[in-house]
Amino acid sequence: MGFFIKYEIKKMKISIITVFPDIYESFLKLSLIGRAIEKKIIDVKLIRFSDMCEPKVRIDNPACGPGAGMVIKPEVIQKAIQKSEREWGKGFKIFFSPQGERLEQPLLKKLAQKFFLKESSQRVETKEDHIILVCARYEGIDQRVEDFYADLILSIGDYVVMGGDLPAQVFLESFLRLVPGVVGKFESVEKESFSGPFLDYPTYSLPKEWNGLKVPEILLSGNHAEIEKFRKKQAAKKTVLNRFDWFRSSNPKKEEIELAKEFIPNHYVALMHTQVLVQDNKEGNTSITSLDIHDIARSSATYGIKNYFVVSQLKDQQNILKSFMEFWLSDEGKEYNLSRFEAVKRIIPAFNFEDVFNKIKEKEGVEPIIITTSAKADNSKNIRPKIIDYSCQKEIFKKKRPVLFLFGTGKGLSYSILEKSDYLLLPVNGMTNYNHLSVRSAVAIILDRWLGLFNKL
Repeated sequence: MGFFIKYEIKKMKISIITVFPDIYESFLKLSLIGRAIEKKIIDVKLIRFSDMCEPKVRIDNPACGPGAGMVIKPEVIQKAIQKSEREWGKGFKIFFSPQGERLEQPLLKKLAQKFFLKESSQRVETKEDHIILVCARYEGIDQRVEDFYADLILSIGDYVVMGGDLPAQVFLESFLRLVPGVVGKFESVEKESFSGPFLDYPTYSLPKEWNGLKVPEILLSGNHAEIEKFRKKQAAKKTVLNRFDWFRSSNPKKEEIELAKEFIPNHYVALMHTQVLVQDNKEGNTSITSLDIHDIARSSATYGIKNYFVVSQLKDQQNILKSFMEFWLSDEGKEYNLSRFEAVKRIIPAFNFEDVFNKIKEKEGVEPIIITTSAKADNSKNIRPKIIDYSCQKEIFKKKRPVLFLFGTGKGLSYSILEKSDYLLLPVNGMTNYNHLSVRSAVAIILDRWLGLFNKL
């Protein structure tokens, strides 16, 4: 059922303090906001900064210190806020700044809950009913005013606009949708993008065919259950392929994670003990260690890696790996530590990169995308894989091919491996000059940045 069905609320009062009130004239008359004002669901008052000054007195002063820029005087803002609160009572004061909290749907929902308390399906109580929007211009707001007055400072994105009026309008468009009665069917608000872990599903209308493109048959079938299932899958697909960052930071439930995984390509990890750089940066081999086997297997299990390849062309090293696996995959090992058994069973021994590549190709029926994690690309050797960061899932996932992460031991992957890679990940860095993570730590960090969930309160 909808969040608001029947309600008894006070009129929502919005004061907008601005240099240019004319900007809002058409905005407040049109669409749902205009209708909400006509229905007396909301009321809006525009307060001009210049009305807080004597005639011909400027509202701003030069910024203190070197550099250009004008700042609205603190006493002018103070007078505007006081005028607003004399007329409509104490208000929740919102300022706009690139340094503010990002305007996102979860924040809007929290703000709506601050103003409206659902007591039952029949009644919604207004807890607060006055919002004051302070819209700066020029160089901005005197910091002392924000410190003294601001209940919330909002940013609409990591870019700079000419003032707070456009951000204020974006805020109003998004927040007022959550005010009871503004949107006719609240179901459309509950199910729209950013209301859950999946974005909205794709929509279609008649005609059935346009420019050779057809409406999916299922949408014309009349089978509501199947249509709902189709839409949910399409929403999951769009979200994974276009906004994976949103999905993994929106506290998805177990069933939503399982649905999303249908559209995430299989990922593989290979730890190279051969075809790596050793002393004097010559290509050679390194020793397999039980810590790396254990910990990378556990990281692979945690982040849903299909298989973890331990790669060495040395027979004695392969024998060490074989003995390790024989114990942990035995009944004795399974009984001793079931979770370790679950992790270790993902391990596949391999002799070299080509062996790993061919095993994945045979299993998947298509060549994997190779992502390396070394920063040792040497332009003189013409090694130039495309460099990517940890927000490039869209580019990778849309290729619909398995993904292989290659990790090097010793002094890193050899040039012969780097030149075969499709992409090179930016290195993991901390806030110091010390950069000597163990490979098992680097694997855990990289897999978390690439596939991990970033749950929020």
